[in-house]
Amino acid sequence: MKLAHSAAALAFLLAPQALWAEGAHWAYDGDAGPDAWAALDPANALCAKGAHQSPIDLSGAMHGDVAASAPVWASDTDWTAINNGHTVQAAPAHGGAAGQIEIAGKTYDLVQFHFHHPSEHAVDAAHTEMEVHFVHKAADGALAVIGVMLTGGGAVGPVDAVLAAAPIHEGEAPAGIADPSALLPAGGLFDRYEGSLTTPPCSEAVTWTVTTEKMAVSDEASAAFSAMFPNDARPLQPLNDRELLIN
Repeated sequence: MKLAHSAAALAFLLAPQALWAEGAHWAYDGDAGPDAWAALDPANALCAKGAHQSPIDLSGAMHGDVAASAPVWASDTDWTAINNGHTVQAAPAHGGAAGQIEIAGKTYDLVQFHFHHPSEHAVDAAHTEMEVHFVHKAADGALAVIGVMLTGGGAVGPVDAVLAAAPIHEGEAPAGIADPSALLPAGGLFDRYEGSLTTPPCSEAVTWTVTTEKMAVSDEASAAFSAMFPNDARPLQPLNDRELLIN
């Protein structure tokens, strides 16, 4: 599938907090919730009309040739924690990238990661406590997101570090050094499909890789994030004519 890389999608990566602050107000519930996103701004038309939207239910994946290199992320990156009113996001403190991944011969740079509660993706309609999205961008503007569904009961790790630094209200603060690789499962199995941003403008410009293995984060981290964002997950979208593959 050829992906359309819209200016709005690139703005999401380059300055997501600015995009969310300056665009039409949207939310995860109420009059500005997901059912209304498309009506809030003409730029959000795909939120209602798009046929390749995210997130989806990951059950029923077919085996396919969907190889990808293991991510190579820097363990010594200095991060900034950003509360943009919709999630907590970690971005490299001095700009640039914090590592890379290669998919189908194309290299993508890790430019940020952020969280959702509950998980946006599901398996057989079952969601987990949280989900982390590692957002990557290629030189030509192509987007690739690695999603990991998170459960509670784990040890203190990078999620705790980012959330401890994040402002309670919109803003940003230094989060120090954290290793995002601690949130990647070791098993190597994943689902792959072509989809969209899960927030307005819902641009269909994302290659999704969602690990089949879940990771555990501390109960304290889960409680802290859910207190800040009781619900920041878009409802599941239909698969339609897309292929959902497992490696």
